[in-house]
Amino acid sequence: MEAIRKQASRFREQVARQQQAVLKQFGAGGYGGSDNLITDEAELQQHQKLEKLYISTRTAKHFQRDIVRGVEGYIITGSKQVEIGTKLSEDSKKYGLENTCTSGNTLSKAALSFGRARAHMEKERGNLLKALGTQVAEPLRAMVMGSPLEDARHLAQRYDRMRQEAESQTIEVSKRQARMREMPGNHDLVMKLESAETKLHDLKSNMSILGKEAASAMAAVEGQQQRLTLQRLIAMVEAERTYHQRVLQILDQLESEMISERQRLEAPPAPSVADMPSPPPFEEVNGVYTSQSHNESTDCMGYFLGEVMYPYNGESDTELNLSIGDYIVVRKVTNNGWAEGECKGKAGWFPFAYIEKRERVLARKVTEIF
Repeated sequence: MEAIRKQASRFREQVARQQQAVLKQFGAGGYGGSDNLITDEAELQQHQKLEKLYISTRTAKHFQRDIVRGVEGYIITGSKQVEIGTKLSEDSKKYGLENTCTSGNTLSKAALSFGRARAHMEKERGNLLKALGTQVAEPLRAMVMGSPLEDARHLAQRYDRMRQEAESQTIEVSKRQARMREMPGNHDLVMKLESAETKLHDLKSNMSILGKEAASAMAAVEGQQQRLTLQRLIAMVEAERTYHQRVLQILDQLESEMISERQRLEAPPAPSVADMPSPPPFEEVNGVYTSQSHNESTDCMGYFLGEVMYPYNGESDTELNLSIGDYIVVRKVTNNGWAEGECKGKAGWFPFAYIEKRERVLARKVTEIF
């Protein structure tokens, strides 16, 4: 339909230009002349501007509609994924709570961690879908269906109809001018020509006013379309970015927990401390722990981070309690198998063989040390 309308508009312009050429050739010595022509330069520019605005707003409207349809499809698909993911989460947590494996509970703990993380991720997905619906689809749908665009398009269509009427009236004036040349001095023809010219003048005047009004309305709608569509695209990107960042945090934590459980499952028996001597004594001075050497044999390696590979329960107040996956700042290592450091805000001794040195750790793990 739009293609037919555009083709008809081009055809009318072509006819008007041909009429203008004919009237210039045969009407130079008679009444009116080129001043009565509908297709003058200013009017043609106005018409072309309106046509461009009409095409621009129509294209933007179709783009907005495409975004709405895409977001709605994403929400439908995402809602189904939330449903499937929630079911997987429930099944995982059920296994973790009801598992009766006789060889250990490592898989049960991993299943529970996975189920909780999956539930959290599906909640974040639900929040994303809600944001896409309220912040993207609904505002764009409202503009696509809104009255400002329709009102502006109606003004443009009224201008187009008035332009067609003016073109017809131009032809009528041309015919009456031709009759006047054939029958000069005929009073009745003079009156009819003056009436036709007056009507054409009024049409051109009203058309100019309506054209400016329509162009102003269409330009306002075009600007609003550009601003709103860009804002909604940015909102969509921000919502998805926030979702992926939060999911990444959940997955990082889940991976850490599951790897710890795997290490616990695959780890060899913890080194024996039965034959180790007692750890050297230490005392706190101004918040800094200083260690005395045990039998004059303390080895200072410099501070470094270690990850706990085996659980350890301290046997005195000077020893640390360690859990697998904890990170500890190691400050001293003795030659008799003990090390001194800080974990979770507490300092003390622990078996050095129970940890492994780490060059890199997650930032959130560093905050858990102190």
